[in-house]
Amino acid sequence: MEHSDRGIDRRRVLTLGSGLLGLAALGPSFWPIKAAAAKSLVPSALSPEEALKRLMDGNQRFTGHHLEHPDQSEERVKELTQAQHPFATVLSCADSRVTAEIVFDQGLGDIFDVRVAGNIATPAVMGSIEYAVELLETPLLMVLGHERCGAVTAAVDHGVLPGEIGTFVAAILPAVERVKDMPGDRVDNAVTANVRYQMEQVLRSQLVRDRQQSGQLQVVGARYDLDTGAITLVT
Repeated sequence: MEHSDRGIDRRRVLTLGSGLLGLAALGPSFWPIKAAAAKSLVPSALSPEEALKRLMDGNQRFTGHHLEHPDQSEERVKELTQAQHPFATVLSCADSRVTAEIVFDQGLGDIFDVRVAGNIATPAVMGSIEYAVELLETPLLMVLGHERCGAVTAAVDHGVLPGEIGTFVAAILPAVERVKDMPGDRVDNAVTANVRYQMEQVLRSQLVRDRQQSGQLQVVGARYDLDTGAITLVT
């Protein structure tokens, strides 16, 4: 469906919710949505299932050392000057070891990255996610945690941290609380619990729920293994 058919104009954008309104503060380079520009945006042709398979196939190439490095040519750079058509939105940790385009063997314009310590779905983060889901119409939304996450470890330890470093801890503590009495490694248990908890927060968005319920969007959780590079889905 073309954006022009959906009638997305300035008034439509301004009514998309408080999360999207927060994007205005990021400046015109991030928020270029105008009626004329929106017409050029074409949703991904992939189904949610196909989009997930494309990501997981890419991770298999990554772990098997058979990288294709797609969509990284000069032609691709020029193609993306007019519009972007990512097939997946990935909410992942800001950890330097977990870069979505690399671990999924994708390229420019393929993934709409939303990265923040602890892969937390705070209101500001949700604004970026809603932008991708509602306006770019990505068919897949993944919440990606990772092994030995420093943010989750900080929440498990719940100690005093300097400056603003500890601000993300509050967003992870509910997940830590859920698994505090479970046997096994506390941090590892909390990493998986946090993926599930942040998925719940993502699904509090009416925009996300509407697209999921219509079958246009799949929301999944996953975790990255630092030792092997493998990504497994969290059910």
